[in-house]
Amino acid sequence: MPVPPESALVISDLCKTYRARDGSGLRAALKNVSFAVPRGSMFALLGPNGAGKSTLINIMAGLVSKTAGSVTIWGHDIDADGRQARRAIGVVPQELNLDPFFTPRETLDVQAGYYGIPRAERRTDEILETVGLADKADAYARTLSGGMRRRLLIAKAMVHNPEILVLDEPTAGVDVELRQHLWQTIGEMNAHGRTILLTTHYLEEAQDNCETIAILRHGELVACEPRERLLSRLTEKLVKVRFAADLAAPPQALEAFLPQAADARTLVFRVQRGDGAVAALLSALTGCGAAVEDISTVEPDLEDVFLRLTRDETPATVPI
Repeated sequence: MPVPPESALVISDLCKTYRARDGSGLRAALKNVSFAVPRGSMFALLGPNGAGKSTLINIMAGLVSKTAGSVTIWGHDIDADGRQARRAIGVVPQELNLDPFFTPRETLDVQAGYYGIPRAERRTDEILETVGLADKADAYARTLSGGMRRRLLIAKAMVHNPEILVLDEPTAGVDVELRQHLWQTIGEMNAHGRTILLTTHYLEEAQDNCETIAILRHGELVACEPRERLLSRLTEKLVKVRFAADLAAPPQALEAFLPQAADARTLVFRVQRGDGAVAALLSALTGCGAAVEDISTVEPDLEDVFLRLTRDETPATVPI
C-alpha cells in the first residue's frame, strides 16, 4: 500500500495570465503562488473577489490550463499524471449545478458513472447518510431546500472517495441552522482523515475551523501561516469603557490614551497587547473622577488581519 504524502497539495510558483478582453495585453490572475496543504488539515484559501481563488481551484480541477509553475495533488503532478491527480480531488462549486429532475440517489449514481465506478462498488447510500440526506434519497432535487442542495453538492464530490475536498463558498445563502449542520458534516469528514480546502467570505468560519490560512490579493499570496500566528500580527486591541453618566469631554487623566468617543457615555481606547498598557489604563480610570459602569475588550480577529492585508492602499510587503 503506497505511503500517503505529507502534503496533500503542493502549489509551486503557479502563474496564470489571460489576454485582456480589450486587447491591451496580458493580465496576471496568479503570480508565482506557492504553498502546501498538510495532509488531513483544514486549510482556508481567502481573498477578495478577483484575487485568483477560483482560477487556482479551476487549475487544480483541470478546467483551466496554468501558464507556469506546478501543482501536485496527493503526490500526482497535474501535467504528468493528470488522471490520478483529478481522482484525488473532489470540488464542491459555489454554483448549485444540479439537475432538478434527478433525485439525490440518481445524481450520485450518474456522478459515479462519470468516474467509471462499478455499481457494486458505489457508496451512494453511505454518502447520503453522511451528508444527512438519506431520508431525501428519492426526492427530486428541485424540492430540496438550499441547505440540502449544498449537502448534495458535497455528496457529489465524494462519490469517487477523494482524499482532498475543495469547498468553494459551501455555506453561501444557507441559514444559520443548516450552516451549523454543514460544518458538523465537514468536521466529521476531516476527523476521518479527509483534507479540506475551503474558500469563504464568512471569515469567522475560517477562523473557527481552519488551522492554516492563506490569503490572496491581486493574484499574489500575501500570507500563508497558522491561524494563531496570523492573528498575532495585529498587536493592538480595543478597550471599551462605558461611564455611568454622559461625558461633556473625556476626563483629562485619560487624554494620554487618545480616547475616541463611541457615544455620549462610551470611550474607546486602542492599546498594545502585553506591554502593560491595559493596566495603566485601568489605573488612570480609577483616578479619572468619572464613575465607570462597564469595561469590555475586543481582541483582533481574522477580519481585521484580512482587511489590513488586502486593502489596496496597504502594500502587501509591509508588515502589520
